[in-house]
Amino acid sequence: MRVLCAFPEAMPSSNSRPPSCLAPVALFLALLLHLSLSSQAGDRRPLPVDRAPGLKEKTLILLDVSTKNPVRTVNENFLSLQLDPSIIHDGWLDFLSSKRLVTLARGLSPAFLRFGGKRTDFLQFQNLRNPAKSRGGLDIVRSDVALDKQKGCKIAQHPDVMLELQREKAAQMHLVLLKEQFSNTYSNLILTEPNNYRTMHGRAVNGSQLGKDYIQLKSLLQPIRIYSRASLYGPNIGRPRKNVIALLDGFMKVAGSTVDAVTWQHCYIDGRVVKVMDFLKTRLLDTLSDQIRKIQKVVNTYTPGKKIWLEGVVTTSAGGTNNLSDSYAAGFLWLNTLGMLANQGIDVVIRHSFFDHGYNHLVDQNFNPLPDYWLSLLYKRLIGPKVLAVHVAGLQRKPRPGRVIRDKLRIYAHCTNHHNHNYVRGSITLFIINLHRSRKKIKLAGTLRDKLVHQYLLQPYGQEGLKSKSVQLNGQPLVMVDDGTLPELKPRPLRAGRTLVIPPVTMGFYVVKNVNALACRYR
Repeated sequence: MRVLCAFPEAMPSSNSRPPSCLAPVALFLALLLHLSLSSQAGDRRPLPVDRAPGLKEKTLILLDVSTKNPVRTVNENFLSLQLDPSIIHDGWLDFLSSKRLVTLARGLSPAFLRFGGKRTDFLQFQNLRNPAKSRGGLDIVRSDVALDKQKGCKIAQHPDVMLELQREKAAQMHLVLLKEQFSNTYSNLILTEPNNYRTMHGRAVNGSQLGKDYIQLKSLLQPIRIYSRASLYGPNIGRPRKNVIALLDGFMKVAGSTVDAVTWQHCYIDGRVVKVMDFLKTRLLDTLSDQIRKIQKVVNTYTPGKKIWLEGVVTTSAGGTNNLSDSYAAGFLWLNTLGMLANQGIDVVIRHSFFDHGYNHLVDQNFNPLPDYWLSLLYKRLIGPKVLAVHVAGLQRKPRPGRVIRDKLRIYAHCTNHHNHNYVRGSITLFIINLHRSRKKIKLAGTLRDKLVHQYLLQPYGQEGLKSKSVQLNGQPLVMVDDGTLPELKPRPLRAGRTLVIPPVTMGFYVVKNVNALACRYR
């Protein structure tokens, strides 16, 4: 390489040595030469630039959504609820007498309401009219309790607990024995998580036998007028490990066509050892996806297209952990569960539990809504059953060999709930989870470009941070107005074309108005 230098003319001198001022110039030229050679060698890293705190991440993410056809359509009651049998065993006294709890339940309609849990295996029926037909046992369930008439609540008929809705008394619900034959024949069938039945009851049942029992149960239900069109769900297995998959395989081979939907349960983490940062681990969030694929593989082998329900999901086992399972941090798992299940075609997810003892629930023992309740309420109000494909650019850095890059920014898209009269049909709702410690900027592109957006940003409220049991929506704390009134969920309007800024470690819903998406214009 030739380096040409020009210097101003120097005064004539009898001294032939180079002037002393040329030493710094020579050093400068050497530095330029080194930088030039480095550039030719491919080292094009930018020089460090001082950045203001909080602005380390400058990647602009471009986001578009396919609006022509939905990739999935889930059940209208996709997000549904479960009550633990301990509530039934206690007579539902608190549930029935609390106007506040009824108001909270109505907020999450429409939904299936499932009565189930491990204690269901040992519940016994007490016939107050004919005590001679009562069955003994540790737990007695009263049959004369009444449940206030609720709109939007459907009973999921499951062999765990059979519920009879009196047509002439629509406000009453009774636990009944279908008939004495059913009680005698299936005293060991009415169970949940059959793979764990040996541990709980000292007896085991294999998949083939369980399938035969379901077929016989179906034949017993059909002659009874009120159950002639009842749906049957099962086998409600636990985590799909090797032995559980074998049980499911045997069951599907025998009774796959008998059940209306195949069910299983999922628990993310041991509640006895959980830490707040566990809820932010993408590896933990992704465990559900692998389970879905295992269940779908078996189901599609025998009954392709059969509906699958996640009939019982909790974030942490062992009753949960105070200030963790009931905190804002647990919402990352719950919201990601909703997005992942719908995206992979699971028809219904039943949250365990709406109200109960412990810390895994939507409403605490004092009837106060927890962060997961507010997440569920926003989901119900804004999200419709049609799932849309999301297209992003700039989300991930280039993968390195041998290293898995997991998304810490998770984006899901649905048609906006058509029951929400604040938005016209054709609108789209995004819900976004940002697990990064820096804010992320998202630019809407394609069909979403230059559209008005309503933001519903949910953040923890109070000094506890991620451990907070209270939340704020767009900066305003969410609390019930009174026992009979839920707060208004007010959006923050964003001007058309504005970049979405997602704060670090937060969740939010974004309704893109007036997109006129073809997939969302019709039910």
